[in-house]
This record gives sequence, structure tokens and C-alpha cells, in this order.
Amino acid sequence: MITKTILLASLAPALLLGGCMGTQNHGVESVHQPVVAQTDYAFDVATSGGALAAGEERRLAGWLGMMRVAYGDRVAIEDPAPYGTHSRAQVAEIVAGYGLLLNADAPVTSEALAPGTIRVVLSRMRASVPGCPDWSLDSGNDFGANTSSNYGCATNVNLAAMVADPMDLVRGRSGSGTNDAAMSFKAIDTYRKKAPTGAAGLTAAGSGAK
Repeated sequence: MITKTILLASLAPALLLGGCMGTQNHGVESVHQPVVAQTDYAFDVATSGGALAAGEERRLAGWLGMMRVAYGDRVAIEDPAPYGTHSRAQVAEIVAGYGLLLNADAPVTSEALAPGTIRVVLSRMRASVPGCPDWSLDSGNDFGANTSSNYGCATNVNLAAMVADPMDLVRGRSGSGTNDAAMSFKAIDTYRKKAPTGAAGLTAAGSGAK
């Protein structure tokens, strides 16, 4: 297994000033922004006659299970003979069990493939906010109209932790081009029809339900 970490992108550059001044936020957009890092894990499986060799499907399934593959992960195949082989379909079927589709392009790995093998590459992204928390600037003695040096840390750290697919922080996601008015109305209609919590009256403290 080969592990490689690549820094992909950050939403905004961090503006850090040295010395005792600390980090300065000159506006309402924090300098502490999420950074997305990608790690690639490679797993080689043997092939025979264009298909996975005996026992390789179980071995690959065990590896993917150990890696806890989930939404947001990307799986691709590095295959010297990508056309007309049954091995790709076999890997795709295993990956589909995790609700994922095979990516068309595999990341570049550092080691050459051994003859009679294909490489399954799992790409996993993680978002984090470097430098948080940041209490380097004494906001009580600031005369430059800066927000706190820690400004934005809580919001952006939570965003990085909660986003389902960190790649969405890098390049966003385009809409489907279609809108379902009924789906949009469903939540509003449920909210309107919900009875108010106090509709049945209030029970006096200590009286209990009768």
C-alpha cells in the first residue's frame, strides 16, 4: 500500500504577521479558511485471464472494508490494459456496495505495476483549518479596526468537520438544472401543519399529567 498526501487548495490565503502583533483580520472574512488535503491509498490485486484472480475479490473487499470507504471517497483503477477486461467490472461491483462509482481517472502513483496486476487507488480528502484556535492578537489593545485573531475559527472548523465531500470546498458543485417544486414545498408544508407545542395548554408546575 502506498500513501501519498497532496495539498489541493485553500479557500483564501492566510495573512499572518510576525512579531508580537499576532494575526490580523482586517475585515469580516476570516483569514483562517479551510484547507483540503488528499491522501491516496494504493492496493494491488492479481489478475488472471482479464479477471481478478481467485480470492482477490474477497481480499479487495476486506481492504475496502478496513478502510471504511464512504461517501466523499473516490476509487479508481490503474490498469495497463483498461479495455475489454472483466476485472474492472468486478471492482466496480465491489465499490458499488459502498454506494460509489469508479472514477474514470486514477491518480498517478509512484511505483510501477507488476505484471499481471491492477492497482485500486482510494483517494480520501480531509478538510481542516490550520492555526485555529488563534489567540495571538490582543484585541483589547488593537487600534486598527481588526476583528479578533480567532475570528472565524469556530465557524470554519465546524464547516470543515461537517462537509460531506471536502472537494466541494475546493470547486463547489453545479446544480442539476432541474427544480422540483413539490420537494421544495414539502418541508414548508410540514412546518405549517405541525401543531404548536403549546396547543394543548400548559400544565402547572408540580401538578403532573391527569
